[in-house]
Amino acid sequence: MAAVMPIPAASRVLMSGNEAVARAVWEAGVKVAAAYPGTPSTEMLEVISTYPDLYAEWSVNEKVSLEVAIGAAYAGSRSFCCMKHVGMNVASDALMTLTLTGVIGGLVIAIADDVGLSSSQNEQDSRYWGRFAHVPVLEPADSQEAYAMTLHAYELSEKFQVPVILRMTTRINHVKGLVTVGERGEKASAGFKKDPARWVMTPSGAGKRIPLMFARAEALRKEAEASALNFIEPGSDRRVGFIASGPAYMHVKESFPDAPVLKLGFSCPVPFEKCRELAALVDQVVVVEEVEPLVETELKAQGIKVIGKEILPPQGELSPNVLRPAIARLLGEPVPETRSTAALQVFPRPPTMCVACPHLGVYYTLSQVRNLTISGDIGCYTLGAGHPWNALDTCISMGASMGIALGLDKGRGEADKDKRVLAVIGDSTFLHMGMQGLLDIVYNKGNVTVLLLDNRAVGMTGGQDNPGNGRDIYGEDAPRVDFAKLVEALGVKQERIHVVDPYQLPVLFKTIRDEVKVPEVSVIITDQPCVLVKDYHKLKPFEVIDDKCTGCGNCIDVGCPAIHVTRRGKEVKASGREVDLAFVRIETSVCTGCGLCVQPCAPNAIVHHVPVSPIKLVKGCGV
Repeated sequence: MAAVMPIPAASRVLMSGNEAVARAVWEAGVKVAAAYPGTPSTEMLEVISTYPDLYAEWSVNEKVSLEVAIGAAYAGSRSFCCMKHVGMNVASDALMTLTLTGVIGGLVIAIADDVGLSSSQNEQDSRYWGRFAHVPVLEPADSQEAYAMTLHAYELSEKFQVPVILRMTTRINHVKGLVTVGERGEKASAGFKKDPARWVMTPSGAGKRIPLMFARAEALRKEAEASALNFIEPGSDRRVGFIASGPAYMHVKESFPDAPVLKLGFSCPVPFEKCRELAALVDQVVVVEEVEPLVETELKAQGIKVIGKEILPPQGELSPNVLRPAIARLLGEPVPETRSTAALQVFPRPPTMCVACPHLGVYYTLSQVRNLTISGDIGCYTLGAGHPWNALDTCISMGASMGIALGLDKGRGEADKDKRVLAVIGDSTFLHMGMQGLLDIVYNKGNVTVLLLDNRAVGMTGGQDNPGNGRDIYGEDAPRVDFAKLVEALGVKQERIHVVDPYQLPVLFKTIRDEVKVPEVSVIITDQPCVLVKDYHKLKPFEVIDDKCTGCGNCIDVGCPAIHVTRRGKEVKASGREVDLAFVRIETSVCTGCGLCVQPCAPNAIVHHVPVSPIKLVKGCGV
């Protein structure tokens, strides 16, 4: 992305939470920013890359991105790292020792929780990382706070020489609000100073740092008690007071505008005395937090009487339509009626892949191969589990397809002894966490076939660049990984490596069918770009000749969204068997001409579209 001119200071700008954090990172004088794409955090790094005077990178995974940020912070420069909530599961190995060494330059880690599971495989609460690692957690409730707390986080980080977690949620990341911005402040790098006792965490060195970590935690608790980010709004209706943070605070204010509220912006360590102060003002205290009862549990352990998950759900967003009935029941009041509107009758749109996606041919082919157990992974291709392919049997986490496939192979029982095991993984996911798994399969002589889907993009999060497409975050040329050479270097035999075109279904089918029969590791690499990136080039679209279409439905099984069923029918075969018929048309305006639907079409009813001009030009007419 090209650099943009910064917005002038004192301007009030409509920004998402992601954009606000990015602006604050730039203003804070950050020198290094790193991330791996992951919804809802992706746009933070994308926007940061458009600002001048700092270095940004897409790292191969979240652990590496945090380590890059750590290195910069050790050198005395301010640094930034961001990820979605499951990303910290990967990066936590570094975090749990980083808390012992601490930092010199300020380091902020923005973690975006996906409350409500908009696009994630689980709903975990990143506030626990603050407790686990004994580092402070700040929780903004809107874009302005996301901006302000990011700036404050750097001051806090350098004051206590500790990384600071900025806990975001989808609601904050993607919702826009007005933000008043400032100017960039330059921060000179102190340079790296050799100090093995601090920076080299051998057991003896780490043991000496642990008491310092606990002492820092106590100092941070005093800081939280005094912090202006934690404040009480007295309110006039003191029957119930609320303790809330982040978007939950906004939901409380909307639902109960007259109630006393303790807003926690600096939520870890919990300011216990502030909480006691609120409890003294009201009859009952309700802790409103998404997702886990973390603050609630800590307050109860302190002997502070609070109510929380006894009346509130343990998952999803705590919106007003959830809060109001819960508090009404608590107070013994009539439960307010929730306004409901009749559901709109819209055409069903199940999750599916894009028109002409190269993964369509892969899953169509897998649906035709029998006797397979298919281990899946995280990416667009996870959709292969759905209709019409139903060609995915497991999916856990980034890169897990490899290890699970090996486990399925080594753990097979009598019922599975003749089944073939196949793993499906994307190019970016393979570089993120799949290489180690493939090495493990090779080393332990697994009987697994790997389908490596190289579409030259991190497709699931918007087509970001990665080492597999030869461009960096700025769109500049970068070394491109040769996947065939890479898997060979990991120990796969050259004759067991095949690079195929996923649009050539007969070749793909034969390659998969042959390789799953071989009792050793094999890798099939599909090589076609994502249809949404600039590497993809459209071809002449196709259309259906109505008179030739027999309703066989073979083209529908490909799963391309450009194919529409126009009518259905039934036919009785000579054998007496009744079969369903589905007659189709192709939306030529979106068809890219990939040809996937042409190959299974039995009656050859699909041909290249011939555009017809609606206007007939008449030549030679005079006045």
